[in-house]
Amino acid sequence: MTVRLKPGDALVIVDVQNDFLPGGALPVPQGDEVVPVLNEYIHRFRQAGLPIVATRDWHPPDHCSFRDRGGPWPAHCVQGTPGAEFAPGLELPDDALVVSKATEPDQEAYSGFQGTDLDARLRAMGVRRLFVGGLATDYCVKQTVLDALRLGYQVYLLTDAIRAVDVHPGDGEAAIDEMRRAGALPLTLSDLAEEAPA
Repeated sequence: MTVRLKPGDALVIVDVQNDFLPGGALPVPQGDEVVPVLNEYIHRFRQAGLPIVATRDWHPPDHCSFRDRGGPWPAHCVQGTPGAEFAPGLELPDDALVVSKATEPDQEAYSGFQGTDLDARLRAMGVRRLFVGGLATDYCVKQTVLDALRLGYQVYLLTDAIRAVDVHPGDGEAAIDEMRRAGALPLTLSDLAEEAPA
């Protein structure tokens, strides 16, 4: 399968933040491996003049997902902290659309669409196809992809630019299967045509 980028496409980078990288508060195993691959996708989309979106967890210090509030996770991606910053090696362009999610203390949001204006902003740009990678396969990537499909976007899952938490062994593979069954199309850099759209 060769896919050519065209007007109406957007790259969506999910939660590639310091706290999800090795050494962070909630590290995704090999999470840092997505950064150079995503940088190549960023390069391709920039060459084609297409929008790039980056979602981020942007939690208040007392977020409901944190263990000290009865949630499942250690405190992570707290607003304004180094852990909430994008990975330093991620080459996000200055004009990337940054979408902050899970910003309210009592609302969890794994999906980049949940409680945000992402859908409205994509539609305003005429976006119809999303190319989604980032962290983590079995949580925020999965929910963002499933919501995008429900909203009517065509979704390509960048299988070379995702990594899973795998709280339970196999969670990542199960998430990929679920996304594919819902209609997501797996894609890697080698499937992407080199030339920019005419």
